[in-house]
Amino acid sequence: MVTRMRILGIETSCDETAAAVVDGSAPSGTRLLSHRLLSQTAEHAAFGGVVPEIAARSHLDHVDRLVGEAMGDAGLSFDAIDGVAVTAGPGLIGGVIVGVMTAKAIAAVTGKPFLGVNHLEGHALSVRLEADVPFPYLLLLVSGGHCQLLSVDGVGRYRRLGGTLDDAVGEAFDKTAKMLGLGFPGGPAVERAARAGDAKRFALPRPMLGRPGCDFSFSGLKTAVRQAATALAAAGAGGERDVADLCASFQAAVAAVLADRARHAMRAFERLHEESTRTFVVAGGVAANAMLRASLEAAAASEGFAMAAPPPWLCTDNGAMIAWAGAERLRLGLVDSLDLAPRPRWPLDELSRAAG
Repeated sequence: MVTRMRILGIETSCDETAAAVVDGSAPSGTRLLSHRLLSQTAEHAAFGGVVPEIAARSHLDHVDRLVGEAMGDAGLSFDAIDGVAVTAGPGLIGGVIVGVMTAKAIAAVTGKPFLGVNHLEGHALSVRLEADVPFPYLLLLVSGGHCQLLSVDGVGRYRRLGGTLDDAVGEAFDKTAKMLGLGFPGGPAVERAARAGDAKRFALPRPMLGRPGCDFSFSGLKTAVRQAATALAAAGAGGERDVADLCASFQAAVAAVLADRARHAMRAFERLHEESTRTFVVAGGVAANAMLRASLEAAAASEGFAMAAPPPWLCTDNGAMIAWAGAERLRLGLVDSLDLAPRPRWPLDELSRAAG
C-alpha cells in the first residue's frame, strides 16, 4: 500500500512548459509543493495561434530547467520522489513526445514508477488537488480543444453525457478574438473587452438552446460573429465600443448555451446517481472566465447542485494537475510501463473502457 506520494508532474501538451511536485498523501490545501510554468504566448502571438513546431522546440529548450527548478523549490532530490507523471496525450504530438521522453528518462534512472496521464484526466481531477471533492461528480470540461460533459465516477472512470458537435468553446473565443483583432490568446482578450460592452446589442444565436440532450454546437455562433463584424466594417464602424459590444454579446450567448446544456446534464446525472451528492465541477482553460463561472454557478443552484471549480491558475494547462492525477493513479496502483506511446488523440472515456 502506498502511503507517501510525492509526485513530479510534467506538462508539455500545447504551449505551456510546466513542472510541479505534489504530495498526494497531504491534507487538502497543502498538497502543492512546487509549481513552475513557462508560457509561450509571446512566441506564438505573431501567428495568431500555436505553431506546433515552435512549441515543441520551446519545450525541448526549457523542460529540463523547469523540472530542476520545481524539484529545488520542493526541496527534494529525484531519489525522494515516489513517481513521475507526465501528459502522454492528447495534445500536439511533438510537445507530448518531449515531455514523455523526459519523464521516462527520470523514471528509468531513478527506478520510480512512471505514470502516463491523459491530459483531460488532469483537468477532470484538478479540483481534488485543493479540495476533497468526493466521487461521483458532474464535470463540464471546457478548453481550447475540448467541450464535454462527463460523469466522473472515479479515477479512470468517466461517462460522457455530451460534447461539442463541431467547435470547442475555447476555439470559438480564439476565433472571435482573431476576427476582431484582439490578439492571442483570445479567451482573456474577449473577456476583457466584454466588460465594457452591451451584451444586448447584437442578437446572436444560441445554438442547441432548449434542445434535448447535452451536446453543444458553436460553429453557427462563430459564423454569426463574423457576419456581424463584416457588417460593422462595411458600415465604417468597428471601433472600440462596437468590438466591446460584440464581445459581450458573444460571451452572453456562450454563457446561455453552457448553462442550458449543463442543466440538462445535471438532470441526466441525477438519473445515474440517485443517492449521490450533487456536485457540479467546471474545469479547463475556459473555466477561468469569471462571467461564465457566475452563469454556471447560477445554473447549478437552480438545479440544487453545489458548484466547485479549481482556482483560475489551475484551470489552464499546468504541471500540478498532471502530478495530482499521477498521485491519484498511483494510489490505485495504475502504473504504466516505459514503452507507453505518446498519443495525439486520447478520448477520456477510453480510460473507462480500458479499466472495464
